[in-house]
Amino acid sequence: MKILFVTSEAAPFVRSGGLGDVAGALPKAMCKAGNDCRVILPFYKEEIKDAFKQGFRFVASTFVDLSWRRQYCGVYEATYEGVKYYFIDNEYYFNRKGLYGHFDDGERFAFFSKAVLEVLPLIDFYPDVLHANDWHTALCPVFLDVFYRFSDEYKKIKTVFTIHNIEFQGKYGDNLIGDILGLPEWARSIVMNGDCVNYMKGGIESSNAVTTVSETYANEILDPFYSYGLESILSERRYKLHGVVNGIDESLYNPKTDEKLFAKYTVKNYAAKKAENKKAFLEMVDMPYSSERPLVAMVTRLTEQKGIDLVSAVIDDIMRADIQVVILGTGDWKYENMLRSVESRYPNKFKGILAFSADIASKLYAASDMFLMPSKFEPCGLSQLIAMKYGSVPIVRETGGLKDTVPAYNPETGEGKGFTFKTYNAYDMLDAIWRAYACYFDKENWNKVVTNGMNSDLGWDISAKKYLEIYKAL
Repeated sequence: MKILFVTSEAAPFVRSGGLGDVAGALPKAMCKAGNDCRVILPFYKEEIKDAFKQGFRFVASTFVDLSWRRQYCGVYEATYEGVKYYFIDNEYYFNRKGLYGHFDDGERFAFFSKAVLEVLPLIDFYPDVLHANDWHTALCPVFLDVFYRFSDEYKKIKTVFTIHNIEFQGKYGDNLIGDILGLPEWARSIVMNGDCVNYMKGGIESSNAVTTVSETYANEILDPFYSYGLESILSERRYKLHGVVNGIDESLYNPKTDEKLFAKYTVKNYAAKKAENKKAFLEMVDMPYSSERPLVAMVTRLTEQKGIDLVSAVIDDIMRADIQVVILGTGDWKYENMLRSVESRYPNKFKGILAFSADIASKLYAASDMFLMPSKFEPCGLSQLIAMKYGSVPIVRETGGLKDTVPAYNPETGEGKGFTFKTYNAYDMLDAIWRAYACYFDKENWNKVVTNGMNSDLGWDISAKKYLEIYKAL
């Protein structure tokens, strides 16, 4: 099967979060299963490292009509780990610092979405399935239906649209319909939601199938609490909504091969080697080490969505125990200030590292005993999967992908992979932390919950098969 994966970012070339990880791993799993899966993304010249750019090959160029504009569009290609990648080049739109957050993001990604369709003849690749992701590429199915379906090469293309995080939808004033999107009047309703243009709503309307990144999240986004205003359109299109949980690239996230660790390990020797990692990490951040004191980690954006407000509410209760906490991340200034304040009060027990660092993250996964994710909502989450692979026991709220991937540990049966709580409440979270804390000193049960997680199949093969079933059904 021929698949074109359309994304605004893809590891290893450029990534800002989970979407980049998915775009780097899922196509590789698709190719491994015998499909011709290719990836197309913008050519961010300021963000992609020169070492990668040196391997890019210029393919061809054309012009893309975007309402009254006629914009240059170049195409470069590269092959990485068996997957072919295409890069859409336009210096005005993509030769900037940062991937997102520019004043004209609506125009930038409308251009990219149309350019994807315009370059198919140049790369001589007409996919069976075009798989768009999040609001940045949601206009691909819209433009395909409105402008390209009349062509024999395009008319058989099926479309899948994946919602990675429904909070971000691409909302703009309705003047964009004529001034940027160039849609005819009859197509206006496709992208309008209420009184504004909504790119994600257009992707939901126009695609043949809509997926999101866990089964629980697929149900949650039908509820107004989680849907950010799209509950009506999703309920009306529920027949094409699917939930497929993400995996992780186990060639990247593997304590047996991870060069960033102080000591590599497997499930067979994790206890001693994790202790080595823990001791070395705590020395690195100037904190004392004790084999009897559990280390709780968070690797997260410091935003309300991630449950940092719950942590803030009970941090003094947590610190009263013989426990250490390290939080790695950046985000809202009020939470960054909170971390600084807590660290000043508990210098030997708490550390806030205000940075985004893959190197430190890997070391922290390997050093920590427990991994806290008290999210208000979590479409899928990759951190809890990485934590389990590295032998750090997740403590999570039962929402979205956290509920689907971290079954609660049952000491009677020895089944389960972590400790969970249901309501978005700081003291319910605290209760889950104390249950994990108690289990930590019951070495038989603790060994069981750790090994359950480390032995889990967390790769992409199972998820790739589910996506292929969706593609084939179309």
